[in-house]
This record gives sequence, C-alpha cells and structure tokens, in this order.
Amino acid sequence: MIGFILKKLRFWQMLKFNPKKEDYTTKLPQSEISHDLGKNLKILKDIMGTSRDIIFREFAFGHRGQVKGAIIFIDGLTDKSTINQSIIKPLMFDSRLTGPEEKLDNDYIDLIKTTMLYAGDVEQVTSINDIVDGCLSGDTILFINGCKDALLISTEGWESRGVEDAKTDAVVRGPREGFSESLRTNTALLRRKIKSTEFTLETMVIGKRTKTSVCIAYLKGLANPSLIEEVRRRLERINTDAILESGYIEQFIEDAPFSLFSTVANSEKPDVVAAKLLEGRAAILVDGTPFVLTVPMLFIESFQSAEDYYSRPYFASLIRTLRFLAFVISVLNPAMYVAVSTFHQELIPTPLLFTQAAAHEGIPFPAVVQALIMGVFFEILREAGVRLPRPVGQAVSIVGALVIGEAAVSAGVIEAPMVIMVAITAVSSFVIPAQTDVGAILRIIYLILAGTMGGFGILLGLIGTLIHLASLRSFGTPYFSPLAPLTARDLKDVFIRAPIWAMSTRPRTIDLKGSQRQKSNLKPDPPSDE
Repeated sequence: MIGFILKKLRFWQMLKFNPKKEDYTTKLPQSEISHDLGKNLKILKDIMGTSRDIIFREFAFGHRGQVKGAIIFIDGLTDKSTINQSIIKPLMFDSRLTGPEEKLDNDYIDLIKTTMLYAGDVEQVTSINDIVDGCLSGDTILFINGCKDALLISTEGWESRGVEDAKTDAVVRGPREGFSESLRTNTALLRRKIKSTEFTLETMVIGKRTKTSVCIAYLKGLANPSLIEEVRRRLERINTDAILESGYIEQFIEDAPFSLFSTVANSEKPDVVAAKLLEGRAAILVDGTPFVLTVPMLFIESFQSAEDYYSRPYFASLIRTLRFLAFVISVLNPAMYVAVSTFHQELIPTPLLFTQAAAHEGIPFPAVVQALIMGVFFEILREAGVRLPRPVGQAVSIVGALVIGEAAVSAGVIEAPMVIMVAITAVSSFVIPAQTDVGAILRIIYLILAGTMGGFGILLGLIGTLIHLASLRSFGTPYFSPLAPLTARDLKDVFIRAPIWAMSTRPRTIDLKGSQRQKSNLKPDPPSDE
C-alpha cells in the first residue's frame, strides 16, 4: 500500500514539475529548400556555424559548366574517396548533363540520383531539418541551383575500432569476437549469427544534441509483442540532451532504479546476445558503445557464461555451482567471520579459538572495524588496478595487497586471520563480474548487521535480500524466476546445466507459450549392432 502511494506521488510530481517536452527538442528551421543555391548555403552556414571541419564545396558541372552545385559534408565523418569518386567525378565528367541552367527542375535532380551517382544509399529530401540531421550523421548533401530538392548521399567513413576480442566476457572455448563502437558493425555481427527473415531492427534517434542512433533488435513472431511495445515506449519517453553510452539508456528504462540489482543485462559478445534473442528477448544497441543491453533480465543470468553451453554439461554444471558458492563467500565471508568471532565463539573449535585469541591480542580494533578497514582498502586497490594503465595497475594491486597487508599485521593494526578472510573474499568476488558492484555493497551491509546483531543480523539481511529479489520485475518478468515463482521445467538451466539435447523448450518465464526450439528426443544413441 505504501509503495502504491509513493508511486502516485512520484507520478504527480513528474506531471507538475517536469518541463514540457518542447523545451528539450531540437529547434531547427522546418522551412523547405529554396531554388536559390546561395540562399540554401547561407541558411546552413548560419545553422552549422563556421567550424573548420564543416566543408562547403561549390563547383560547376554540366555543359560548359552552366550548372552550379555544392556539396556539404563534415570532414572526419565521411569517406573523402567516396565523395570524390562517387559524387564529384560522375557529375563533372558525365556527358549527359547538357541542359541549360534555366530549365533545371526536380526531374533533373532525379536524373542525377537514378543514373549517375555511384553511392549505395541516396535519398531525396526537401527539408532543411533533414539536411542538417543527415550531415551531422556523416552523410553528404548535394545542392543544385534551380532545384528545390537536395540529395542526401550516404558517405559515412569515420575511423572506428574493428571487431576484436570481448574484453569483459573472456572464454576459453567459443567465439572470440566482440561488439565494436559502430552500430552498423554490431547489427551485422548479429545478422551473421541469426540468418532469419524474422530478425527485425527498429532504429530511433535519442538525444537533443548527440542525436544518438539506438536500435531495438528482436525476432518477430518469437518475441512477445507486448515486450517490444514496452521497450519502444520506454525509449520514446527519454527526453535528454545526450546519450553517450548504453548505461544512459539502462538508467532511463530499468524497472527498479533504487534497487541494488540491475534489471537490464548487458553483454559484449554477439553470440550471447543472439542466444537471448532466440529465447524471445529484445536487445538494445546504442551507437558508440560495444555493450548491448538485453531485456528482460533474470538474476540467474549473472551466474551463466556463454562457455557453459559450448562445454559438456558435467563440467559446466560444476563450474556453475562454484560460481554460486563464490558469490555467497564474497558477500557473507567477512560478516560470518565477524559474527562468529564476536558473538558466537562457542561455534569455533577450541584449538582454533586459542589461535584466534592469540592473533587478536594487542589489536586495538574490534573485528568489525578491522573488516571495514580491510574492505575499504581492498576496494581502493581494485579501483586503482582498473583505472591505472594495465602494467602499472597490476603492479599496484599485487604490491599493495602483499606489502601493505603484511605491514598491517606486523604493526598490530589488523589480525592475520582477517587478512586471510579478506583475501578469500577478494578472489571470490572476481568470479562473478556481473555482480561485483552489488556484492561490494551487500558485503558492507551484512558486515554492519553482523557487527551489531551477530548471526541474527545476517539472517535478517538474507531474508530482506530474498524478499527484495522476489519482488523485482524486469519488463514484466519476475526477476528471481524460475525460483520465485517456481517453474520446475526451467530449473534445468539454473544450478546445473542440462545437456543441450534435453533443453527442447524455451524458458517459460521469457516465452510465455514455452514454445519448442528444437525437436524432442534428440538424445544421441549409439548405432545398433544389427
């Protein structure tokens, strides 16, 4: 009831205090193109300014140079070779352009579009607004004096990083290619994986000043239409100046913005995104970033790896179990140590209790303070290792962990068992990269609860976390499914990874129909002796 009232209050405040959408939209002239070439160029120079990278190239062509024209493009966003060979050269050397200037009309520019230009994508436009948007996106604009239309010619050719190994999703077996910063390259990588006419891409532009291209990818007929409509609605309501990375989009469309747990997944590998699309999900690709968002997201996805499905099921199931164990250790290990050493000493074997008491002798801080100090120190080392250049970062992490940890024990500031506990926690936290940020915050919360209430505090924290996970939804899908609500048929890909031939249906939590993705009874059988 309280949550419902808070949602209504937030909605009322949004209606009352949010600026109107018109305040954030690009206000460009909507006037149509003029017959006068000089007037068109003057309007564009007033709009786009006098930056050195914006090229206005005027030239004459046709019979005895009677036709006046101009091209406008942005140096660095276009391929100059394409402009020279596919636009300027055909215009200047084609003998068919012999008509006098006074007879020029839209049929003339249509002749150029259909018979002379060598570019693959040419669009005839009539609005100054379309001209500006196309030019800022890397297209070249062709004006002809006397014609009221202009040509928008695709000549994108900026420098971009090629297809390289995925940096965040390393695998031993499986495809090594990862997404790049080019939207068209990323869609092509998905096309290579999914060669189906049902594969659909919907593109929109978000951001008043950045005008970032955002693409929704899904399989028509497989993805739930209500899911695609919801994704489209949440993207269309975004009204902001800039979208520089998919993380911007994620924070605008997630279901629970105040939750520690992300309800929107991301991946850098085309095979991972393709597998999720084939389950009926939707992907959101953003120009300028190699990270692709996928929705809906389930909590269990954090413990799954693409390599699980390329290896045999026995070892993959063992590794997945170790991931769950590592997550529990990374979150609860310091809290359990503090609770046992401070409140529940009777649980410690007597010889170990004597050893622990001897190690704590002379230490001025209680166990909870020591754990907090070492936890903060570990996070500082981890951040330094990430932000510094790779060789320097690794050296700082190793030297800091060894030297400073040993010095802290020798100086009597931290007890030796605490250093061991923090080291085990640090190593375990690296096993689940997708939950690293969540694990760091939960670790501190459980540590404070353990330091104040012992094991009872940890139990309260676990119950609260489980209730919160069970209450979350991601685009209408229960976040903690198939565990809550329990879907028995989907448990074959949770704690263990069943053989590929046994997973004949799509997850019911994603595909409500639970449709078949492969034929049943595909278990391999040895050949008969007959």
